[in-house]
Amino acid sequence: MTKWNCEMNRLATDAARNRVAELLGRADILVNGSRPWDLQVNRESFFSRVVAEGSLGFGDSYVEGWWDCEAIDQMIEKVWRAGLPDQIRVWRDLPLVLRARFFNLQRGNRAFQVGSHHYDKGNDFYGRMLDSRMIYSCGYWAEAETLDQAQEDKLELICRKLQLEPGMRVLDIGCGWGGAARFAAERYGVKVTGLTVSKEQAAFARDLNRGLPVEIRLSDYGELREKFDRIFSIGMFEHVGYRNYEKYFEVVRRCLSRDGIFLLHTIGSLVTSTTTDPWIEQRIFPNSLLPSARQIVTAAEGQMVMEDWHNFGADYDQTLMCWHRNIEEAWDDLDPGRYDEKFRRMWRYYLLGCAGGFRAREMQLWQMVFSAEGISGGYRARGIR
Repeated sequence: MTKWNCEMNRLATDAARNRVAELLGRADILVNGSRPWDLQVNRESFFSRVVAEGSLGFGDSYVEGWWDCEAIDQMIEKVWRAGLPDQIRVWRDLPLVLRARFFNLQRGNRAFQVGSHHYDKGNDFYGRMLDSRMIYSCGYWAEAETLDQAQEDKLELICRKLQLEPGMRVLDIGCGWGGAARFAAERYGVKVTGLTVSKEQAAFARDLNRGLPVEIRLSDYGELREKFDRIFSIGMFEHVGYRNYEKYFEVVRRCLSRDGIFLLHTIGSLVTSTTTDPWIEQRIFPNSLLPSARQIVTAAEGQMVMEDWHNFGADYDQTLMCWHRNIEEAWDDLDPGRYDEKFRRMWRYYLLGCAGGFRAREMQLWQMVFSAEGISGGYRARGIR
């Protein structure tokens, strides 16, 4: 390499370093500082990579060990509160925007991609990360002191909002490992049909619910035409995609009895978008998208009656921190052949980064209750504290 090229590379690296340091400084984050939320840079190429690749480069460079941070959750909270994500978007995001605009990424076989990529990672791993019921969604921490109690309180909250009665036929869209279906069947005497796009989840859920009036199907929701007294969906709507929101509500309305109730439990975005964070989309949840309030209301308009809207997004921070601690405590017991150090760092960045986002209130957790034709006399959830 000539002296000229070396000098140009040095100048480019210095410029990238100054740019990244300046942006982080707006959020009170120092490069190689001494506070828990400061970044410790292990490889100088980190700066150029972030400038070139934005969010994707930032996340991948952590996974590959190019930088460290003692408290990623605190650092990401500061990044969000300073509005940095909007300032580091790069032209490399354009293909994602075009892909989302011209292709329906969540229908057909694509609906099963997130199952094989994310939810089929291994039941042994999720069994150590989650609570005893393996509920992979936000807990309800109003009175809970443990993750198990927070998840049980969340399931109880959902069942009360649905006003379940013995013998009712209930649909669980996105049933996960079957914990919610089992809870409803055991506690409220209902018959549950659960849908999942994950083979690992389906097998586990069938075993978990053996002997109960619970049917687990490896199936997408789109072709359902059966009738149910109640329908709920916990943490699945994030995989539906904006092109399919109206279709989703059409299916729910078609399958819900005239006096039925539907509960939607979903993460929500403060702003309307057609794409998600590139790192989350490519490394964690393929084809995912957080819905906005406007998108949900528009999709439901003319199809169902909105009865209740509950936001407890701050509770997701505590839930994610529990999941992170569970993984760290269990790490030495996990199979190193399946879960290597890069996997550990990827999961740490994912969970702590999301915790920071919820702590900054950039992401929400909504429970919305809809009725098919409006509840006579108005909707009142039973025994909600």
